[in-house]
Amino acid sequence: MVDLGRVHVESFLEMMSAERGAAANTLQSYERDLDDVRTFLKERSIRLTEAASADLAAYLSSLARKGFKPSSQARRLAAMRQFYKFLYAEGLRTDDPTGILDAPKKGRPLPKTMGVEEVGRLLSQAEAEAEDASPGQLQRLRMLALLELLYATGMRVSELVSLPARVLDQEGRFLMIRGKGNNERLVPLSQSAISALKSYGRLLAAENAAAKEPQESPWLFPSASKEGYLPRQVFARDLKNLAIRAGLTPSLISPHVMRHAFASHLLANGADLRVVQELLGHSDISTTQIYTHVLEERLQQLVQTHHPLAKQAKKHE
Repeated sequence: MVDLGRVHVESFLEMMSAERGAAANTLQSYERDLDDVRTFLKERSIRLTEAASADLAAYLSSLARKGFKPSSQARRLAAMRQFYKFLYAEGLRTDDPTGILDAPKKGRPLPKTMGVEEVGRLLSQAEAEAEDASPGQLQRLRMLALLELLYATGMRVSELVSLPARVLDQEGRFLMIRGKGNNERLVPLSQSAISALKSYGRLLAAENAAAKEPQESPWLFPSASKEGYLPRQVFARDLKNLAIRAGLTPSLISPHVMRHAFASHLLANGADLRVVQELLGHSDISTTQIYTHVLEERLQQLVQTHHPLAKQAKKHE
């Protein structure tokens, strides 16, 4: 019997072009992917239009064995899903064999982070500049306060720049942050963050009082922006400039990288993953688990340092 697989692929491509307006490169990609599936099945004497779920799963497994990345495997699966849905819609099949196939799991990239020494250099640079009493000191004190708050709490940059001015009236070592979904969480502040915040607040109040037209703002970091507070893009730009002055690589530093540093450094020094989840404001711990590589390293060090058999092995080396 003639294999009509190629004919049906062409019909599928025509449908994608005419009805869905698929671009030429998308159609070419579908065609290449489906031809590859058809070749694989043909070698096993299986027609493309008659393939079962197990046959298509075997094809995906073959891609994995050949070293195809999960993203490439996922693209092939997407092409197959579109094709078999077309066959089902056209009445050429009574089922969709891709329905039970799982997409290959993509390895989650580890977040960029900074070492403790790099964070220290950045904070030291900001502190040294903030002590300069020449014009523009308020902006330098603002940068120091922003950095100290960010590293002390691991806040999202959007949460940081939109902090209310009433933060300056708070006493104590805790800060209430309103995060995603208006969820509030309580985070502790370091002594250096409290000190930087007070210094910034005092000069902000002094400059505002001395102004001809004092501007009362509800924001901790007021700005002439549409929102009324410091745009996060401006903070990110200023942070990179500070990194350059501190002798660091600016492309590797951002407010989000500082948030990752906060979490990584806590875990490396013994913090519980659930505690870090709460501090970061993650609703699901699976989001926080991107930092488990830090835990794994710490656990290995603990075992090597404290396990009696590991100690004995070191003695015999």
